[in-house]
Amino acid sequence: MKKLSIALLAFSIAAVSCTSTKTSSSSTAKIAKPSASIIQQNPFYEMRTYYAAPGKLADLNARFRNNTMRIFAKHGIVNLGYWVPVENPDNKLIYFLSYPSREARDLSWKAFSADPEWQAVAKASEANGKLVAKVESVFMENTDYSPAFKDAMDNSSRMYELRTYTASAGNIDNLHDRFRNYTLGLFKKHSITNIAYFKPTDEKQKDVLIYLIAHKDKPAADASWKAFREDPEWVAAKAASEVKGGGSLTTNVASVYMVSTDYSPIK
Repeated sequence: MKKLSIALLAFSIAAVSCTSTKTSSSSTAKIAKPSASIIQQNPFYEMRTYYAAPGKLADLNARFRNNTMRIFAKHGIVNLGYWVPVENPDNKLIYFLSYPSREARDLSWKAFSADPEWQAVAKASEANGKLVAKVESVFMENTDYSPAFKDAMDNSSRMYELRTYTASAGNIDNLHDRFRNYTLGLFKKHSITNIAYFKPTDEKQKDVLIYLIAHKDKPAADASWKAFREDPEWVAAKAASEVKGGGSLTTNVASVYMVSTDYSPIK
């Protein structure tokens, strides 16, 4: 009887050890960076902004790091990049996903939301309260002049800048022309890395341009922007475009400096 008890105890320890190892392996598994071919096969983008509940941003990041990204990938959702603003009073997490199409996106999210594993993860993570207070989502496609997002998939540490332009009435095409013919080249000239340029698919946002650029750090960003704005070629291009457009091509420009999370595929 004593031998049987010892055997059962040994079996129980082994079983617990095996279960713990499996859980740990699952929760800490890293998501591989999407390949160039995967990105090319998923040309429909979504930018999601989560406003974490007070004191919950670290828990939200942990849920993405340990579970959400892996379950996204399980359902065909491509993880591109995850960032937090440098100045973050609203506890934001901003991230980009991609899919083959809007229809594929909806099917993937339906499967994700119904996945028992995700439901269990969400319930456990919210045992002490909801992690997210508000969610914003923008569906997008690349502009014709955008660099391939795959070119951003390197390991360099840098600071990102998310910029959103609202064009003045009738000037969104003129704004795109200026970026296509002048701005991207001048950015590169002044050490601003072009990551990706997007146009929202919602008709209500037809006058919006969203783009992502990168800098070495904030002082480098300040120096690059100063040099860019003082460049005679930019001054001339801006003036000519505004003559053509009948005034300023934009009514609003928003800029957010961001850093990648430790689990983001793009650094």
